[in-house]
Amino acid sequence: MLKRLGFLAVAGLAVVLSGCAHSPQQLNVTPSVTIPLSQVARQQPVVVTVKDGRSSPVLGTRGGLYPDSSNLTISEQTMPHVRQQVEQALGKLGFQVVAEGTPNANSMMVSLADLSYVSPKEGVYVTQADIGAAFAVEVRSMDQRYNGRYSASAQHRFGYAPNQATNTRLVTEVMSDALSRIFKDPEVIRILQQ
Repeated sequence: MLKRLGFLAVAGLAVVLSGCAHSPQQLNVTPSVTIPLSQVARQQPVVVTVKDGRSSPVLGTRGGLYPDSSNLTISEQTMPHVRQQVEQALGKLGFQVVAEGTPNANSMMVSLADLSYVSPKEGVYVTQADIGAAFAVEVRSMDQRYNGRYSASAQHRFGYAPNQATNTRLVTEVMSDALSRIFKDPEVIRILQQ
């Protein structure tokens, strides 16, 4: 009887502690340009560079009692996917994406400047997540240069700790919003058209 009670006590403690600690999550984020794009260019050549300009690969933690053990990161496939989306968007706008070193080509550099996921540090249960993303962009023509920063954010509340699929979807939505804002900026388009 005592053995059985001891086993139940240990099992119960394990269940309680599992609610306090969250494992790390690597999110397979696939942001996309979600706004309609119409052809405005005449096949002007553009060299595209996309990079991760963040100082740390960690965007935040999932919170709970042991936040240091619950880091959130994005997969290595995210930035190649962002590059693909940028190139597709430029193609829809009527630009021609060309290799670096192509003579007389304009350039567009897109850098992931910030990606954050902030959840409450106090308390056992994750009740909220503030997610933010920002892209820094530099476009150059032969005689002009333009820099812009495009950001988006969202706040979500939960009754329970969000799982990997939910966090992936939420971060993807915010990154998609920020990425789409680049192509809403008429100055970006104007300089690339030169």
